[in-house]
Amino acid sequence: MKHEIDLSTWKRREHFENFKNFDEPLFGLTVRVECSVAYKKAKELGYPFSLFYLFLSMKAANEIEEFRYRIEDDKVVCYDSVGAGPTIFRKDETYGCGYMPYNEDIDTFMAQAKVETERVKDEKGLKFPYAGEDILHYSTLPWADFTSVNHARNLSTGRSIPKITFGKITRVEEKAQMWMPVDIHVNHALMDGFHVGKFIEKFQELLNQE
Repeated sequence: MKHEIDLSTWKRREHFENFKNFDEPLFGLTVRVECSVAYKKAKELGYPFSLFYLFLSMKAANEIEEFRYRIEDDKVVCYDSVGAGPTIFRKDETYGCGYMPYNEDIDTFMAQAKVETERVKDEKGLKFPYAGEDILHYSTLPWADFTSVNHARNLSTGRSIPKITFGKITRVEEKAQMWMPVDIHVNHALMDGFHVGKFIEKFQELLNQE
């Protein structure tokens, strides 16, 4: 479900009008999050860590309204919730795209996500299982501790869907810390650095919960 934002009273109307027609309206930030507590919790609960931090990032995004905004036919709409469209790596060194709806119940989410992961791994080629806008585009690059990311994009489609990329986890043994780079790209017509900052803060808070 979704509802339309009334542009006539929206406090960011002028910001929206300014940025919506930019050739490149997306801006991005790359940060490092500490995830040792979340890693330990995932292992205790028997969850794959990659799906656990994916779930926590989805939870953070869904709790921030601006991450659920989309531009449709020059209108701004807000979805009740947004799911995940992650890339999934295969043994043949290709990747496929999956779709995982958001569910506040983590056990339900994990059960569905594990099935979807295996489905995509068994697939061949590049297929897109979900065409809706109520989605977050996810990528994982576990081979690189990157400091920035730039995306290949078709500028005529999907311009308002946030893109989140996870990188290689590095350990600082003497401090018992685990750090992971996270890149967030969003449409400046729909949100500002303040909102990305809220997402980063919320995501780190969820990663720290014991």
